[in-house]
Amino acid sequence: MSAQTPTQRPGDKMKKAICAFSELIREHPDKSRVSLLHQVEIQFDLSPKECEFLDNKLTECQNEK
Repeated sequence: MSAQTPTQRPGDKMKKAICAFSELIREHPDKSRVSLLHQVEIQFDLSPKECEFLDNKLTECQNEK
């Protein structure tokens, strides 16, 4: 589990990562979603478990469309 600052709530990092991913998709529709997702995972220093969760949920959402 990653360390959190006293002012950071447990889901804050994931919320920020999802917002950043959404923004990147809008700004760069020509880039692959996988490369954008990896960029966000690195930027927000997500744990392997958080990366897996994001990847699964975002793939699931894309398949529902």
